[in-house]
Amino acid sequence: MTEYEQLDHWIDAHFDEELRFLQALVQVPTDTPPGHNAPHAERTAALLQGFGLVAERHPVPADAVQAQGLQSITNLIVRQRFGPGPTVALNAHGDVVPPGEGWTHDPYGGEVVDGRLYGRAAAVSKSDFASYTFALRALQSLGTPFEGDGTVVSPVGGTVELHFTYDEEFGGELGPGWLLKQGLTRPDYLLAAGFSYQVITAHNGCLQLEVTVHGRMAHAAIPDTGIDALQGAVAILSALYAQNRAYQSVTSKVSGIHHPYLNVGRIEGGTNTNVVPGKVVFKLDRRMIPEERPAEVEAEVRRVIAEAAARCPGIRVEIRRLLLAEAWQPDARSAPLVEALQRHGEAVFGEPIPTAGTPLYTDVRLYAAAGVPAAIYGAGPRTVFESNAKRADEHLVLEDLRRATKVVARTLFDLLS
Repeated sequence: MTEYEQLDHWIDAHFDEELRFLQALVQVPTDTPPGHNAPHAERTAALLQGFGLVAERHPVPADAVQAQGLQSITNLIVRQRFGPGPTVALNAHGDVVPPGEGWTHDPYGGEVVDGRLYGRAAAVSKSDFASYTFALRALQSLGTPFEGDGTVVSPVGGTVELHFTYDEEFGGELGPGWLLKQGLTRPDYLLAAGFSYQVITAHNGCLQLEVTVHGRMAHAAIPDTGIDALQGAVAILSALYAQNRAYQSVTSKVSGIHHPYLNVGRIEGGTNTNVVPGKVVFKLDRRMIPEERPAEVEAEVRRVIAEAAARCPGIRVEIRRLLLAEAWQPDARSAPLVEALQRHGEAVFGEPIPTAGTPLYTDVRLYAAAGVPAAIYGAGPRTVFESNAKRADEHLVLEDLRRATKVVARTLFDLLS
């Protein structure tokens, strides 16, 4: 039996255990906001301890967490040393958007129906807490523990690190960004949570702004005594949406990424139906293709807002940057990781596994900024839409979990052989 077959056999033999592990992770909510996620980290660490894996707990200082509008973050690192060699880190995030409405399954139940596991974060990305943990355990099974320092005597060398973090929904700066800045890790390769049918090698950047439009409140019976902030906001939004249509003519050369786009995801304002609104606040999300320069993009958006506001007498605008996430560019140094994922993905799934970019933005950019070659691959469907991620009835096909775990385990074997 080859080492690949041994890994596959171990994963098959322990798949029920992997499923129970994922169910336990889904059953502890990590809605962000509010972002009280330290309890999930503690539960994860306890489950890992049951597998003989020691999870280092790295709590982020409370003042930094609260400044981000969250409540608690404890990031985890598991380090398994097999001897001299490279360090390969596997990162998945536990935080997730609240479930919202429309569910037909308990979002925290981890219910399995017709070969699918339902629950918030089942696909994005607690699934890869499971795939990465059990890929590491499969790799351990090829060797024997060495008494003393936790090293496993094995046909492979090097170190595998599991990075389980809790700030992806708010930009990752207090997740992987914090671990890297604190000098707690510096891997040679990084694999991050993704889906099973393609390897992602680039992604969009993202600019998020909060725009506050100020007018002057007045009684609706005498509107001329006020300045309608909502009318000002409408003018600004019309200008932004016109700009958004123009973005369709700007195309990326990265496969899987098309053109820039802008979305206004939240609007609030006014005090009552019979009051001219004196303040309106909206938040926008501007996705940047890898070819764009973030500083130029932000300057352009601010200019469009300022020019539209200037055409509305009495309107005043404040703009606050919420997030600036740079795009992740393709990196030739990640070739050994990418090639191994593609080769084993095709062997396990029985179809070619292409490389592509994605219009999402992820925590991978933080590792890339630190000089770490990276790729995105994990357990999940062909598209975000198919998984219902960030929508009701998010789910994971269990066979994708099983097979992706095998691909990751085989890839780790290659990189550390």
